Amino acid sequence: MIFEASKFVFKPPPLISRARRVLIKPNASYPMPYPISTSRETLNHVIESIKQVSDADIIILEGTPSGESIYPIYQALGYDFPRVLMLDVRDCIWVEVENPLLHPFAIATFWIPNVVLSSDYLISIAPFKIINGSGYFTVPNLLSLLPVSKYRGDALGGWGTLYDLGIEKVIADLYFTLPFDLGILDARQKFVGTDNSFQGRIEECGKILVGEPYELDREAAQISGAEANYLTLIEAGKAELEA
Repeated sequence: MIFEASKFVFKPPPLISRARRVLIKPNASYPMPYPISTSRETLNHVIESIKQVSDADIIILEGTPSGESIYPIYQALGYDFPRVLMLDVRDCIWVEVENPLLHPFAIATFWIPNVVLSSDYLISIAPFKIINGSGYFTVPNLLSLLPVSKYRGDALGGWGTLYDLGIEKVIADLYFTLPFDLGILDARQKFVGTDNSFQGRIEECGKILVGEPYELDREAAQISGAEANYLTLIEAGKAELEA
């Protein structure tokens, strides 16, 4: 669903009212304000809406491409929510999880933080970013849940091994291995850049999109005209699972 940002009110799905643990994955790997990182305002709105209908533990989980602590970034972004547990991917216990696809696109198993697996409801909240013509929405946002120490390869930082395999394929595999329940795309503004230097332009959009992550990302790609090749791969994976 697409909402006018000025009228947006997050209505938690019924499953949240029965959840014991809700995990929220922001886009917060760098100490850069919205629209590069997930907005504190939007994150707080979602958290407070959840608290109105549920006594579930609320967890925010993120990791950095350098493998360094995420907590200084949380602080820089103003992520100081009461009664919310802030966690770092690097400090988690990781569990190897099998990709349910019979024919994975790139990876048959992923190392996943155990807290993700023990949560009852999973939400990906991402800003509206287009880098070098490609959309980075709610499904690509899951990438930084993977421990850098497992996937760095020969690179000094980041998930070099995964990029060598083809990052669009990896993102599609991750979608099936980590089935997030809900995506929220904060498209009040759109950031358009040519690389990862955070140099680019900001456009006003005034929208917020909410829905199942694949469906939401597909709509965002259509609206923006951005490439999102992982969506085509996800379609193929869905067809395989339904066959």
